[in-house]
Amino acid sequence: MTTAKPASKSAAIRKSPSSSGLEGALDRLQALRANLPPTAARIADFFISHAGEVVHMSVTEVAERTGASEGSVISLCQQLGARGFQQVKIALARDLVQPVQFIHEDLARSDDTGTVIEKIFRSDFQALHDTMKVLDTGAMEAAVAAILKARRVELYGIGSAAPIAEDANYRLLRIGVEAKVVVDSHVQAISASLTGPDVAVITISHSGSTHETVTATKLAKEAGATTICITNFGKSPLLAHADIVLHTMARETQFRTEAMTSRIAQLAIIDALIACLSLADYDKALATIGKTFDVLSTKRY
Repeated sequence: MTTAKPASKSAAIRKSPSSSGLEGALDRLQALRANLPPTAARIADFFISHAGEVVHMSVTEVAERTGASEGSVISLCQQLGARGFQQVKIALARDLVQPVQFIHEDLARSDDTGTVIEKIFRSDFQALHDTMKVLDTGAMEAAVAAILKARRVELYGIGSAAPIAEDANYRLLRIGVEAKVVVDSHVQAISASLTGPDVAVITISHSGSTHETVTATKLAKEAGATTICITNFGKSPLLAHADIVLHTMARETQFRTEAMTSRIAQLAIIDALIACLSLADYDKALATIGKTFDVLSTKRY
């Protein structure tokens, strides 16, 4: 009769009923630490010792700080029972911060309505101010040149970036730029693989770490398209596939997956890009705006 081997400590953690919520991330790391190989142990030590920093870092930054690969960081996250690095960041944040900070990191539970409004608006103002300081004029000029040269523009965004991509698509059409927005991950991959040197791609991703948009941007670049990325300042996997980067600087809360202040910064960059494109091809833009205005006027009373 064969005696069943007891489940390992790491297996027990992965199969725990609470693993979907990944409660007690720091305790999980401590439990796994003794049985990890050297690279994974080094990453785990960094997570444990620098948890407050990790919640504000990208997977690329953690990999660099620990002398490991992005794949090794993600592998450790999966050993914890997480789908990936972002889920571990949120789990670490739960161990460190007040629950209200998942809504917005400036808020306190006792804040009244007036205080909430003031804090949110101040945060948005700060994001715009900081983004203006880091936005590279040369990169904006290169983006304008690439779009004007392209036969068409494709825009990619997933989740909270999707409505930003759709707004940019609408704005490009209004000034006569042939554009197509793709917000379905499967269609993104197909469409990106079918681009070419005569296509400019605009990818919008605050984190620069979303699998779908990183994959689509990579496929577009491999197909020969010029890739323009609107993403937050810092290192991320998306940058490896970007020809032109337009940085935001939004102190987005890292404890949640939804975007707040980053959307304001992204929209400001789109506004600036549309204005620069309009002035660069003034006559065409003006004529198209006039034509589309007449068409849209029929939609109003």
